Amino acid sequence: MPERVVRLADEVSSLTRARLKEVSGVASSTKILAINASIEAARAGAAGAGFAIVAREVGTVADTVRSLSTQLDEQLAPLVEELSTLGASLVEQVRGTRLADLALNAVELIDRNLYERSCDVRWWATDSAMVEACVAGAGTDEARHASRRLGVILSSYTVYLDLWVADRDGRVIAHGRPGRFGSVRGADVSREPWFARAVATTSGAEYVVDDVSTNHLLGVATVATYATAIRAGGEEDGEVLGALGIFFDFAPQAHDIVTGVRVADADRDVTRVLLVDASHRVLASSDGAGVLSEHIDLAPMGSTEVGSFTRRDGEVVGFARTPGYETYEGLGWYGVIVQRPRRKASPSERGPRTLAR
Repeated sequence: MPERVVRLADEVSSLTRARLKEVSGVASSTKILAINASIEAARAGAAGAGFAIVAREVGTVADTVRSLSTQLDEQLAPLVEELSTLGASLVEQVRGTRLADLALNAVELIDRNLYERSCDVRWWATDSAMVEACVAGAGTDEARHASRRLGVILSSYTVYLDLWVADRDGRVIAHGRPGRFGSVRGADVSREPWFARAVATTSGAEYVVDDVSTNHLLGVATVATYATAIRAGGEEDGEVLGALGIFFDFAPQAHDIVTGVRVADADRDVTRVLLVDASHRVLASSDGAGVLSEHIDLAPMGSTEVGSFTRRDGEVVGFARTPGYETYEGLGWYGVIVQRPRRKASPSERGPRTLAR
Protein backbone atom coordinates (compact mmCIF):
# COMPACT_ATOMS: atom_id res chain seq x y z
CA MET A 1 0.00 0.00 0.00
CA PRO A 2 1.24 3.53 -0.76
CA GLU A 3 0.72 4.55 2.86
CA ARG A 4 3.12 1.78 3.91
CA VAL A 5 5.75 3.08 1.46
CA VAL A 6 5.58 6.46 3.17
CA ARG A 7 5.75 4.90 6.63
CA LEU A 8 8.72 2.76 5.65
CA ALA A 9 10.52 5.77 4.16
CA ASP A 10 9.99 7.67 7.42
CA GLU A 11 11.18 4.72 9.48
CA VAL A 12 14.26 4.19 7.29
CA SER A 13 15.08 7.89 7.58
CA SER A 14 14.71 7.88 11.36
CA LEU A 15 16.68 4.67 11.87
CA THR A 16 19.46 5.74 9.47
CA ARG A 17 19.90 9.12 11.12
CA ALA A 18 19.91 7.54 14.56
CA ARG A 19 22.53 4.93 13.64
CA LEU A 20 24.71 7.45 11.79
CA LYS A 21 24.57 9.70 14.83
CA GLU A 22 25.73 6.79 16.97
CA VAL A 23 28.57 6.00 14.53
CA SER A 24 29.62 9.64 14.53
CA GLY A 25 29.57 9.64 18.31
CA VAL A 26 31.75 6.52 18.46
CA ALA A 27 34.19 8.07 15.97
CA SER A 28 34.43 11.24 18.08
CA SER A 29 35.04 9.22 21.23
CA THR A 30 37.68 7.15 19.46
CA LYS A 31 39.38 10.31 18.22
CA ILE A 32 39.54 11.69 21.75
CA LEU A 33 41.00 8.42 23.01
CA ALA A 34 43.59 8.51 20.23
CA ILE A 35 44.59 12.05 21.18
CA ASN A 36 44.89 11.10 24.84
CA ALA A 37 46.94 8.05 23.88
CA SER A 38 49.29 10.21 21.83
CA ILE A 39 49.78 12.55 24.79
CA GLU A 40 50.60 9.64 27.10
CA ALA A 41 52.94 8.13 24.50
CA ALA A 42 54.81 11.44 24.25
CA ARG A 43 55.22 11.51 28.04
CA ALA A 44 56.67 8.01 27.96
CA GLY A 45 59.39 9.15 25.56
CA ALA A 46 61.24 6.47 23.54
CA ALA A 47 59.38 3.70 25.33
CA GLY A 48 56.07 5.03 24.03
CA ALA A 49 57.15 5.60 20.43
CA GLY A 50 55.47 2.43 19.13
CA PHE A 51 52.30 3.20 20.99
CA ALA A 52 52.29 6.71 19.51
CA ILE A 53 52.21 5.24 16.01
CA VAL A 54 49.19 3.10 16.94
CA ALA A 55 47.49 6.12 18.48
CA ARG A 56 47.97 8.14 15.29
CA GLU A 57 46.53 5.29 13.17
CA VAL A 58 43.53 4.99 15.48
CA GLY A 59 42.98 8.73 15.15
CA THR A 60 43.16 8.45 11.35
CA VAL A 61 40.61 5.62 11.38
CA ALA A 62 38.32 7.69 13.60
CA ASP A 63 38.56 10.63 11.18
CA THR A 64 37.81 8.34 8.26
CA VAL A 65 34.78 6.78 9.99
CA ARG A 66 33.37 10.19 10.89
CA SER A 67 33.93 11.43 7.30
CA LEU A 68 32.18 8.38 5.89
CA SER A 69 29.30 8.86 8.32
CA THR A 70 28.91 12.48 7.24
CA GLN A 71 29.06 11.58 3.54
CA LEU A 72 26.56 8.77 3.99
CA ASP A 73 24.18 11.11 5.80
CA GLU A 74 24.51 13.74 3.04
CA GLN A 75 23.93 11.17 0.29
CA LEU A 76 21.08 9.30 1.95
CA ALA A 77 19.12 12.34 3.15
CA PRO A 78 17.97 13.58 -0.30
CA LEU A 79 17.25 10.03 -1.47
CA VAL A 80 15.09 9.26 1.55
CA GLU A 81 13.37 12.64 1.21
CA GLU A 82 12.64 11.95 -2.46
CA LEU A 83 11.30 8.49 -1.58
CA SER A 84 9.03 10.04 1.03
CA THR A 85 7.81 12.70 -1.43
CA LEU A 86 7.17 10.12 -4.13
CA GLY A 87 5.36 7.93 -1.63
CA ALA A 88 3.17 10.81 -0.51
CA SER A 89 2.38 11.65 -4.15
CA LEU A 90 1.54 8.02 -4.82
CA VAL A 91 -0.76 7.95 -1.79
CA GLU A 92 -2.56 11.03 -3.09
CA GLN A 93 -2.92 9.60 -6.60
CA VAL A 94 -4.12 6.19 -5.47
CA ARG A 95 -6.55 7.69 -2.95
CA GLY A 96 -7.83 10.19 -5.51
CA THR A 97 -8.39 7.47 -8.11
CA ARG A 98 -10.15 5.29 -5.56
CA LEU A 99 -12.44 8.14 -4.46
CA ALA A 100 -13.22 9.06 -8.08
CA ASP A 101 -14.19 5.43 -8.76
CA LEU A 102 -16.47 5.39 -5.73
CA ALA A 103 -17.98 8.73 -6.76
CA LEU A 104 -18.72 7.31 -10.21
CA ASN A 105 -20.33 4.28 -8.60
CA ALA A 106 -22.62 6.54 -6.53
CA VAL A 107 -23.81 8.66 -9.46
CA GLU A 108 -24.26 5.57 -11.65
CA LEU A 109 -26.51 4.03 -9.00
CA ILE A 110 -28.76 7.08 -8.86
CA ASP A 111 -28.79 7.27 -12.67
CA ARG A 112 -29.98 3.69 -12.98
CA ASN A 113 -32.64 4.39 -10.41
CA LEU A 114 -33.85 7.53 -12.18
CA TYR A 115 -33.74 5.85 -15.59
CA GLU A 116 -36.52 3.59 -14.32
CA ARG A 117 -38.51 6.66 -13.26
CA SER A 118 -38.27 8.08 -16.79
CA CYS A 119 -39.65 4.80 -18.12
CA ASP A 120 -42.42 4.57 -15.51
CA VAL A 121 -43.91 7.99 -16.23
CA ARG A 122 -44.11 7.42 -19.99
CA TRP A 123 -45.60 3.98 -19.53
CA TRP A 124 -48.24 4.91 -16.94
CA ALA A 125 -49.34 7.98 -18.93
CA THR A 126 -50.65 5.60 -21.62
CA ASP A 127 -52.79 3.64 -19.11
CA SER A 128 -56.42 3.80 -20.22
CA ALA A 129 -57.53 4.78 -16.70
CA MET A 130 -55.42 7.97 -16.87
CA VAL A 131 -56.62 8.82 -20.38
CA GLU A 132 -60.31 8.27 -19.52
CA ALA A 133 -60.02 10.33 -16.32
CA CYS A 134 -58.70 13.30 -18.29
CA VAL A 135 -61.53 12.95 -20.83
CA ALA A 136 -64.27 12.63 -18.17
CA GLY A 137 -62.90 15.25 -15.74
CA ALA A 138 -62.87 15.74 -11.98
CA GLY A 139 -65.39 14.03 -9.70
CA THR A 140 -66.37 11.37 -12.24
CA ASP A 141 -66.29 7.63 -11.89
CA GLU A 142 -63.38 7.61 -14.34
CA ALA A 143 -61.39 9.95 -12.11
CA ARG A 144 -62.12 7.82 -9.05
CA HIS A 145 -61.11 4.69 -10.98
CA ALA A 146 -57.84 6.40 -11.97
CA SER A 147 -57.14 7.14 -8.30
CA ARG A 148 -57.71 3.51 -7.40
CA ARG A 149 -55.48 2.44 -10.28
CA LEU A 150 -52.73 4.80 -9.08
CA GLY A 151 -53.09 3.37 -5.58
CA VAL A 152 -52.54 -0.14 -6.93
CA ILE A 153 -49.40 1.03 -8.73
CA LEU A 154 -48.11 2.67 -5.55
CA SER A 155 -48.59 -0.54 -3.58
CA SER A 156 -46.00 -2.17 -5.84
CA TYR A 157 -43.71 0.83 -6.41
CA THR A 158 -42.82 1.90 -2.89
CA VAL A 159 -40.17 4.38 -4.06
CA TYR A 160 -42.90 6.92 -4.91
CA LEU A 161 -44.68 9.24 -2.52
CA ASP A 162 -47.60 9.84 -4.86
CA LEU A 163 -48.74 9.88 -8.51
CA TRP A 164 -50.91 12.73 -9.80
CA VAL A 165 -53.16 13.11 -12.84
CA ALA A 166 -53.82 16.75 -13.75
CA ASP A 167 -56.26 17.86 -16.41
CA ARG A 168 -55.45 20.20 -19.26
CA ASP A 169 -56.01 23.24 -16.99
CA GLY A 170 -53.58 21.98 -14.36
CA ARG A 171 -56.14 20.79 -11.80
CA VAL A 172 -55.31 17.51 -10.01
CA ILE A 173 -58.25 15.20 -10.65
CA ALA A 174 -56.79 11.89 -9.40
CA HIS A 175 -53.92 10.69 -7.22
CA GLY A 176 -52.88 7.49 -5.52
CA ARG A 177 -52.80 8.38 -1.83
CA PRO A 178 -55.88 10.43 -0.89
CA GLY A 179 -55.80 9.03 2.64
CA ARG A 180 -52.27 10.26 3.25
CA PHE A 181 -52.22 13.47 1.22
CA GLY A 182 -55.78 14.78 1.39
CA SER A 183 -55.05 18.27 0.08
CA VAL A 184 -53.70 17.09 -3.28
CA ARG A 185 -57.01 16.49 -5.10
CA GLY A 186 -58.20 19.72 -6.66
CA ALA A 187 -54.82 21.43 -6.25
CA ASP A 188 -53.86 23.84 -9.01
CA VAL A 189 -50.48 22.84 -10.47
CA SER A 190 -50.75 24.88 -13.66
CA ARG A 191 -47.89 27.13 -12.54
CA GLU A 192 -45.62 24.23 -11.58
CA PRO A 193 -42.64 23.88 -13.97
CA TRP A 194 -43.15 20.13 -14.34
CA PHE A 195 -46.76 20.55 -15.49
CA ALA A 196 -46.09 23.40 -17.92
CA ARG A 197 -43.20 21.54 -19.52
CA ALA A 198 -45.07 18.22 -19.62
CA VAL A 199 -48.06 19.54 -21.56
CA ALA A 200 -45.61 21.30 -23.91
CA THR A 201 -43.94 18.03 -24.97
CA THR A 202 -44.42 17.15 -28.62
CA SER A 203 -44.44 13.38 -28.29
CA GLY A 204 -45.40 10.66 -25.86
CA ALA A 205 -41.79 9.50 -26.02
CA GLU A 206 -40.72 12.67 -24.21
CA TYR A 207 -40.66 13.34 -20.49
CA VAL A 208 -39.54 16.18 -18.23
CA VAL A 209 -37.68 16.27 -14.92
CA ASP A 210 -38.06 18.97 -12.30
CA ASP A 211 -35.28 20.01 -9.91
CA VAL A 212 -35.07 18.02 -6.70
CA SER A 213 -37.09 20.07 -4.25
CA THR A 214 -39.44 19.91 -1.29
CA ASN A 215 -43.15 19.50 -2.01
CA HIS A 216 -45.51 21.08 0.52
CA LEU A 217 -48.52 19.08 -0.63
CA LEU A 218 -46.55 15.92 0.12
CA GLY A 219 -45.59 16.79 3.68
CA VAL A 220 -42.57 18.92 2.66
CA ALA A 221 -40.85 15.77 1.47
CA THR A 222 -37.83 15.98 -0.82
CA VAL A 223 -38.87 14.66 -4.21
CA ALA A 224 -37.60 14.20 -7.75
CA THR A 225 -40.52 14.90 -10.07
CA TYR A 226 -40.93 13.23 -13.46
CA ALA A 227 -43.79 14.12 -15.76
CA THR A 228 -45.18 13.71 -19.27
CA ALA A 229 -48.34 14.51 -21.14
CA ILE A 230 -51.38 12.24 -21.10
CA ARG A 231 -52.55 11.96 -24.70
CA ALA A 232 -55.75 10.95 -26.43
CA GLY A 233 -55.98 7.19 -26.90
CA GLY A 234 -52.65 6.79 -25.13
CA GLU A 235 -51.08 7.36 -28.52
CA GLU A 236 -47.58 8.77 -28.85
CA ASP A 237 -48.83 11.57 -31.12
CA GLY A 238 -52.28 11.97 -29.56
CA GLU A 239 -53.80 15.25 -28.44
CA VAL A 240 -52.64 16.45 -25.03
CA LEU A 241 -55.39 15.90 -22.44
CA GLY A 242 -53.45 16.56 -19.25
CA ALA A 243 -50.30 15.47 -17.48
CA LEU A 244 -49.05 12.72 -15.20
CA GLY A 245 -46.62 13.74 -12.47
CA ILE A 246 -44.82 11.08 -10.43
CA PHE A 247 -43.01 11.99 -7.23
CA PHE A 248 -39.96 9.89 -6.42
CA ASP A 249 -39.25 9.74 -2.68
CA PHE A 250 -35.76 11.09 -3.23
CA ALA A 251 -34.35 11.66 0.27
CA PRO A 252 -34.32 8.07 1.64
CA GLN A 253 -33.39 6.51 -1.70
CA ALA A 254 -30.47 8.88 -2.28
CA HIS A 255 -29.36 8.59 1.36
CA ASP A 256 -29.18 4.81 1.01
CA ILE A 257 -26.90 5.27 -2.00
CA VAL A 258 -24.45 7.70 -0.38
CA THR A 259 -24.26 5.75 2.87
CA GLY A 260 -23.90 2.46 1.01
CA VAL A 261 -20.76 3.44 -0.91
CA ARG A 262 -17.95 1.06 0.02
CA VAL A 263 -15.66 3.32 1.97
CA ALA A 264 -13.13 1.50 4.16
CA ASP A 265 -14.36 1.25 7.75
CA ALA A 266 -11.20 2.97 8.97
CA ASP A 267 -11.95 5.99 6.74
CA ARG A 268 -15.68 6.45 7.35
CA ASP A 269 -15.22 9.06 10.06
CA VAL A 270 -13.15 11.29 7.74
CA THR A 271 -15.12 10.69 4.53
CA ARG A 272 -18.19 12.45 3.17
CA VAL A 273 -20.09 10.99 0.20
CA LEU A 274 -22.30 13.37 -1.80
CA LEU A 275 -24.62 13.63 -4.76
CA VAL A 276 -24.70 17.15 -6.21
CA ASP A 277 -26.60 18.65 -9.11
CA ALA A 278 -25.21 20.43 -12.16
CA SER A 279 -24.81 23.66 -10.16
CA HIS A 280 -22.97 21.69 -7.44
CA ARG A 281 -25.84 22.00 -4.94
CA VAL A 282 -25.88 19.13 -2.45
CA LEU A 283 -28.75 16.74 -3.11
CA ALA A 284 -27.71 14.02 -0.67
CA SER A 285 -24.86 13.61 1.80
CA SER A 286 -23.73 10.69 3.91
CA ASP A 287 -23.63 12.92 7.00
CA GLY A 288 -27.07 14.35 6.27
CA ALA A 289 -25.75 17.93 6.24
CA GLY A 290 -26.28 20.67 3.67
CA VAL A 291 -29.02 18.96 1.65
CA LEU A 292 -30.54 21.44 -0.85
CA SER A 293 -28.73 24.34 0.84
CA GLU A 294 -24.98 23.76 0.51
CA HIS A 295 -22.92 24.19 -2.65
CA ILE A 296 -19.67 22.26 -3.05
CA ASP A 297 -16.63 24.02 -4.51
CA LEU A 298 -15.57 21.86 -7.45
CA ALA A 299 -13.73 24.65 -9.30
CA PRO A 300 -10.37 22.79 -9.34
CA MET A 301 -11.89 20.00 -11.45
CA GLY A 302 -12.15 22.29 -14.49
CA SER A 303 -13.86 20.55 -17.40
CA THR A 304 -12.76 17.07 -16.34
CA GLU A 305 -15.67 14.68 -15.88
CA VAL A 306 -13.96 12.09 -13.69
CA GLY A 307 -10.95 12.72 -11.48
CA SER A 308 -9.67 14.07 -8.20
CA PHE A 309 -7.82 16.99 -6.67
CA THR A 310 -6.34 17.91 -3.31
CA ARG A 311 -7.28 21.07 -1.47
CA ARG A 312 -4.82 23.22 0.46
CA ASP A 313 -6.04 21.82 3.76
CA GLY A 314 -5.15 18.30 2.59
CA GLU A 315 -8.68 17.17 1.74
CA VAL A 316 -8.77 14.82 -1.23
CA VAL A 317 -11.84 15.21 -3.44
CA GLY A 318 -12.88 12.51 -5.91
CA PHE A 319 -15.65 13.35 -8.37
CA ALA A 320 -17.48 11.87 -11.36
CA ARG A 321 -20.09 13.43 -13.64
CA THR A 322 -23.13 11.37 -14.57
CA PRO A 323 -22.50 9.17 -17.61
CA GLY A 324 -26.23 8.52 -17.99
CA TYR A 325 -27.77 5.10 -18.37
CA GLU A 326 -29.42 3.52 -21.41
CA THR A 327 -31.75 6.20 -22.86
CA TYR A 328 -31.42 8.35 -19.74
CA GLU A 329 -28.83 11.05 -20.40
CA GLY A 330 -28.68 12.19 -16.81
CA LEU A 331 -29.07 15.70 -15.44
CA GLY A 332 -25.44 16.74 -15.18
CA TRP A 333 -25.23 15.50 -11.60
CA TYR A 334 -22.00 14.49 -9.89
CA GLY A 335 -20.97 11.93 -7.36
CA VAL A 336 -18.47 13.56 -4.98
CA ILE A 337 -16.40 12.09 -2.17
CA VAL A 338 -14.46 14.32 0.20
CA GLN A 339 -11.88 12.70 2.46
CA ARG A 340 -10.20 14.71 5.19
CA PRO A 341 -6.59 13.97 6.17
CA ARG A 342 -6.39 11.86 9.27
CA ARG A 343 -4.61 13.48 12.19
CA LYS A 344 -1.29 11.82 12.88
CA ALA A 345 -1.09 10.12 16.25
CA SER A 346 1.49 11.36 18.72
CA PRO A 347 4.17 8.92 19.99
CA SER A 348 2.24 8.51 23.24
CA GLU A 349 -0.96 7.71 21.30
CA ARG A 350 0.87 5.21 19.12
CA GLY A 351 2.27 3.46 22.19
CA PRO A 352 5.60 1.67 22.68
CA ARG A 353 7.14 -0.08 19.73
CA THR A 354 9.46 -3.08 19.70
CA LEU A 355 12.05 -3.39 16.93
CA ALA A 356 13.11 -6.80 15.69
CA ARG A 357 16.78 -7.60 16.27
